[in-house]
Amino acid sequence: MKIMELTELYNQGKKAMLAADYGFFIQGVETGWVLKNNRTVMDSYALRQRAINGPETADTKTTVLEETLLAPVIMSAMTMPIPAMAQNGLFKVSRALKRAGSMMWTGSPMPKELSELVCKGAPHIQSVKCYADREKILRKIEHCREAGVRWVGIEVDTGQGTKVHDRIIASDCRPPSLDFLRKVRDMTPGKLVFKRVLSKEDAALSLEAGADAVMVSNHGAHTIDYLPHPLQVLPEISRVIRGRIPIFVDGGFRRGTDVFKALALGADLVGLGRPVLYGLAADGEEGVFQVINQITLELKRVMVMTGVDCIEKITPDCLLKLGGQ
Repeated sequence: MKIMELTELYNQGKKAMLAADYGFFIQGVETGWVLKNNRTVMDSYALRQRAINGPETADTKTTVLEETLLAPVIMSAMTMPIPAMAQNGLFKVSRALKRAGSMMWTGSPMPKELSELVCKGAPHIQSVKCYADREKILRKIEHCREAGVRWVGIEVDTGQGTKVHDRIIASDCRPPSLDFLRKVRDMTPGKLVFKRVLSKEDAALSLEAGADAVMVSNHGAHTIDYLPHPLQVLPEISRVIRGRIPIFVDGGFRRGTDVFKALALGADLVGLGRPVLYGLAADGEEGVFQVINQITLELKRVMVMTGVDCIEKITPDCLLKLGGQ
């Protein structure tokens, strides 16, 4: 069987998605500025090579909130459009992620087969939007508990729903209050991740509300336009968090070098959204596995060439901020 390389997976997967009805999902809100800025910011950092006396290999394994993964790379939260892309698409993604030693994260709509995914597949996180109907949120969290979900993500940034280009995707939402988030914390038995925190103020409130982790994210460019890339706010959020809880990020990460940059600036886990979709569209279950596996191998090579042999040794000093950015 021919193994597709990462560039080929991305090119073929994106082409296949754009040719399908669900291809709109990979576009951005309104002007598309967020997607363009994602790459601009990522490219504004170079790597500090340390080739002499470097390690012969590097260990990418990490443990976050008692979950051990083969690399700090997981699936970003999404359910759409996976069921439309492949028969039993969610199960194919879950099996691929399990094989890669990664984690699955589903969003809206909540999968009907959630309990089976949790039971048979990769470690699983399920997200819940900030619906205007607060009882609906609580019911969905209860459903997560019944399905055996041990990690729940509450989407604190969906107070105005989601939007792709000029099309509103979800509109029955309103911003959460600190008191309500405390209530969510009290009734969530497992780990609770506050998703898509993008400012030091929201990071501080997340700590106050009892979050077990925060996801720093601009929601795949699906909420409002002109949001910063996570790397632009990660340092200030890290100063607020001060290592008390893990920090996850997503938003335009495509290669092992991108993952390395996020880890250097304070992230504990890096989420992949579109890359997982591209892998599925290009080569099914094997494509998803290869996306995670090849990014992990790239990360390992970068670690060796920058003189670090484990994830914990990746620090801001491993990067160079380029001038004029």
